[in-house]
Amino acid sequence: MAKALEAKLKELKTQDIHPDVLTFAGNGEPTSHPDFAGVIDDTIRLRNEYCPQAKISVLSNSTFIHRPKIHEALSKVDNNILKLDTINADYINKVDRPTQPSYDVNRIIADIKSFNGQAIIQTMFMKGETEDGTNIDNTGEEFVKPWLDAVKEIAPREVMIYTIDRDTPDHSLQKATHEELDAIRDRVIALGIPCTASY
Repeated sequence: MAKALEAKLKELKTQDIHPDVLTFAGNGEPTSHPDFAGVIDDTIRLRNEYCPQAKISVLSNSTFIHRPKIHEALSKVDNNILKLDTINADYINKVDRPTQPSYDVNRIIADIKSFNGQAIIQTMFMKGETEDGTNIDNTGEEFVKPWLDAVKEIAPREVMIYTIDRDTPDHSLQKATHEELDAIRDRVIALGIPCTASY
């Protein structure tokens, strides 16, 4: 992985292209890589050599952040972006469907809090029902207020909220409205925490 990244960064440098951000994301969970900590160390080293102005971002579902090596590695990156869509356990089990039987949202909150503000919370708000009739609307007060309480407790560096941005396999899912996202964003900002909303 390090050789491939170095080759790409060398190529960009010869083309006088300067990346703004090196991002770890995708269909899989980046932190599940068996040598995630080593990958981050290599990326930092190569970034410092070839494009020191670039930030390193990791988008994680927060599942493995309790592991010391993962926690330490995420503490080194510029943008440690951690998912927290809700704190409602029933909603998480029905919608997010965590694969880890030990998944505990309260532990996730405590683990995000342990970054001492060096984390960015990312939350998706959406509406509608699944094909089996499960209501997946997390824009209501019964979801937003407890989530805001958790955000306040965690005190992250920033919060990013968004909604569905592409077609989903389940066509009954709907975007949260601009008004709903703006209202939630403004409540986060009122806590003294920077927040952006993407529609």
